[in-house]
Amino acid sequence: METQTFRYAAAALITTCFVSVAAAQSPALNDLLGASKSIPSQFSEVSDPVDTNTGDEFSYIDPSHIVPAEPLQSALAYYKAHRNRIENPKYLSVIDFTQRADNKRYYLINMRTGAVERFLVAHGSGSDPARTGYATRFSNEERTHASSLGFYKTAETYEGEHGYSLRLDGLSSTNSNAREREIVIHGAEYVSELGRSWGCPAIEPSQRERLISMVK
Repeated sequence: METQTFRYAAAALITTCFVSVAAAQSPALNDLLGASKSIPSQFSEVSDPVDTNTGDEFSYIDPSHIVPAEPLQSALAYYKAHRNRIENPKYLSVIDFTQRADNKRYYLINMRTGAVERFLVAHGSGSDPARTGYATRFSNEERTHASSLGFYKTAETYEGEHGYSLRLDGLSSTNSNAREREIVIHGAEYVSELGRSWGCPAIEPSQRERLISMVK
């Protein structure tokens, strides 16, 4: 079992693409975002941009500077580089795992207006073994119950144990097992109580229908 340990982590979600990133102790942010090994073959052409300078094209995004800057820039660069592959370009989201789980660390960005909404989101129990509320460990392996880092593609919705849910496909070597691990967006009551998932970015049930409907 290979488990990555980081002091800090951040994640980004791109509507049809869910992105999770870690900026941490020794690996560079682009190393974590840009790992291209072990990506499922149907997504093999999706690579991470080397240049994260997006110019003035997205200067209208997040005018109040609510979203953490580094993962936002990486997410915008990915969005720009692969916009023609994104079926639903209306929204971009960033999840900042440097924050404690009781903070609204899921940032939903309206790509038409630049406005930002915030939501609570859980991390995996394997990412927070000491129950501190902070995610510090990440893994792509089954049975770790940890959150995985990397870019994701949002896929089909379904009705499951937690009701209306959204499947995710990993696009990076650090999250290539997402579908096999059943890493999905779903609602869960424990989210508001610092609860931990089995690796899923779970959200509050009251926000489930609306959020999934926007980013699916």
